[in-house]
Amino acid sequence: MRRVLVSWLVGFAVLIAAFIATITMLDNTVYSAHGFVSSYFDALNRHDAATARQLPGVRAPSGVSTDLLTDGALGTISHIRLVRDEAGAGGIHTVEFAYRLGARTETSTFSIVATTPFLGLFSRWSFARSPLATVAVSTPRDPRFRVNGNPEVSTVSHTASQPFVVFTPGLYTFDSKSTYLAATPVSVPVTEPASVTPVRVEAEANALFVSEVKKELAQYYVKCATQTVLLPTSCPFGKSFSNRVVSTPAWSMVSDPAVTIEPLGETGNWLVPQSTGEAHLVVKVQSLYDGKITSFDADVPFTVSYQITIASDDHLTIVAQ
Repeated sequence: MRRVLVSWLVGFAVLIAAFIATITMLDNTVYSAHGFVSSYFDALNRHDAATARQLPGVRAPSGVSTDLLTDGALGTISHIRLVRDEAGAGGIHTVEFAYRLGARTETSTFSIVATTPFLGLFSRWSFARSPLATVAVSTPRDPRFRVNGNPEVSTVSHTASQPFVVFTPGLYTFDSKSTYLAATPVSVPVTEPASVTPVRVEAEANALFVSEVKKELAQYYVKCATQTVLLPTSCPFGKSFSNRVVSTPAWSMVSDPAVTIEPLGETGNWLVPQSTGEAHLVVKVQSLYDGKITSFDADVPFTVSYQITIASDDHLTIVAQ
C-alpha cells in the first residue's frame, strides 16, 4: 500500500511539473509579449482587419477616417521574424519584429503592457501604444483615389490633406483611375506606430480625356462655321470689314487648335493652354470709296484657351478663357 502511495505521489509530482513546464512554455511563446504581437501580424497577413482591430490596445484617434482599416486595404507582409522582446519597467515590453514589404526589409517596434492573467495562469497583453498610424492624403486634382486597389474619395478641399488611419506595418499603394484621369501609383511603407505619413496623389489627363475634348471642340467649331455672319455668336473666330459686305459670309474650318490638357493649379480644374487654329471665310465686299466689289477668300487665324471642369458623374464643362 505504501509503495502504491509513493508511486502515486511521484506520478502526481511529475504531472504537476509537466503542467508547470507547459504553462511556462506557453507563457514564453503563445502567451508572451512577442506572441501577442505575432498574433497581430498574423491577422494583418490574413487580411483579417476585424481581428486586428479587436486586439487590446488597438485604438484609432478620434476624428480621423477609419475607412482604410479594412481587409481590402491591407497589403502583403512576408518573412516575419522576431528581433527582440525586452522587458522594462512597469510591466512594459519592447517588442521588435523584422519583415518584408514587397522588396523592402523593414522593422517595427511595439510597446506591450501586461494585463490581468487569464485564469490567473496565462499572461495577457495589450498594446501600450496603439499600432495604428496615419496617412495624410492630398488629392489636388481629383478627390477620387485608390489604396491598394480600393476606391476612396477625399472629402476635404483640393488644397488640404485628409488623414486616414492605417495599420502598421503595411505597404499602401496610392493611385487613381477614373474615366478621364489617372495617377501614377505611389507605394508608401508605413512602419512606425503613431506616425503621420504625407501622401500626394497627382492625377493627370489620360488619352480619352484629350480625345473627348478634341471631339467636343471640333463639333463646336463646325457649328460656329454654319453661322452665316461675319462674327458668329459665342464663337472664337470672326472677321470685320470697313467696307460693305454684299454677300452671305461662308465659313469653313481649316485647322482646329491643338489640344493638350494640363492641371489648372490645385483647383481641381483643367486647362487647355492657348493654341491657334484657322477658319476660312468667303464673302464679297464692296468698296465704299469706288463701289468696286472684291471677293475675300482667305484663312482667318484665331487663338483660344479653355478651362475644363469634371463633374462627379464625369460630365465635362468646357469654358473659353
